[in-house]
Amino acid sequence: MDINPADLRQHCQKEIANPTGSAVDKFRSKIFLRKGTAGIKSIGRMFKIFDDDGNRNLSREEFKKGATERGIKLEEKEMEELFAEIDKDSTGFIEYEEFLKALRGPMSESRMDLVKKAFKKLDETGDGIVTDQDLVKKYDIKHHPKYKSGEWTATQCRRSFLDTFDIQDNPDGKVTIEEFINYYSGVSISIDKDAYFDLMMRNAWNL
Repeated sequence: MDINPADLRQHCQKEIANPTGSAVDKFRSKIFLRKGTAGIKSIGRMFKIFDDDGNRNLSREEFKKGATERGIKLEEKEMEELFAEIDKDSTGFIEYEEFLKALRGPMSESRMDLVKKAFKKLDETGDGIVTDQDLVKKYDIKHHPKYKSGEWTATQCRRSFLDTFDIQDNPDGKVTIEEFINYYSGVSISIDKDAYFDLMMRNAWNL
């Protein structure tokens, strides 16, 4: 289940316009406005793109350069506030885990538990990665319109399902728990009430 585009835009515009909002919330909203949920799904890849020297630590220069190249302009003051907010241990560098935690956005323990349960249900082999083979018994393609019309094979239908959660600009047909959480972090941020998120997850995954 994806975020309604209109709800997403409205939420992001409010965050950016909020004078007392956090720098991270505003940055995340700018990513959403440019990329939608795909922006959050690909935050792990975004870090690697920003990380020019590959040392798994982002300097201020790398962060600003990376954001600019992704079309997200930051004033110097914004950049300093954003960097300081993400760099929780004040080392002067942003580590991979700090980056993921900040940009995923807050997700309550109850929501995270539901997401992990859904992933576990999909992961038939229990190896931490969902592939086409995991879906053979889990995903019923009989009612998929393109399968019914003969346009797609069963494998193509399952691959399309996996691509929902996979990194959009680098899909590999494999969905890790990290990618799955990233996807639902994007969904979660536009849903205020835990009860609705709970109902959505239980209905979608028969939890």
